[in-house]
Amino acid sequence: MLIYKILDIFFVVFHTFLVLFNLFGWAYSKTRFWNLITLILTAISWFGFGYFFGIGYCILTDWHWQVLHKLGQLNLPDSYIQYLLNRLFGINTNAQIVDVFTAVGFIISSVLSIFLNIKYRKK
Repeated sequence: MLIYKILDIFFVVFHTFLVLFNLFGWAYSKTRFWNLITLILTAISWFGFGYFFGIGYCILTDWHWQVLHKLGQLNLPDSYIQYLLNRLFGINTNAQIVDVFTAVGFIISSVLSIFLNIKYRKK
């Protein structure tokens, strides 16, 4: 059981960091390229794997949900962001609103990352 608790903490920390890095990693020139890579990997998960498992599918969320099920947590939300808001801040939110903000954040971050990676690419 201890391993699942450790994995739970790992996923909360790692996935939260990844979400924040996806949103803001474009802002710092030294992380800009890696930000674009993580955004591409996120898009592959959401839309590539999502073709088979449902649009927005996230492999990290799936793995974390498997850990949480082993810890006895059921009825988890579809949205990892919704889960984080509730777990970290106690905020209960509407899933559709969270999905819209998540999509808008992803689109804005992707556009900025692509634009800045093209504009400042090393020659």
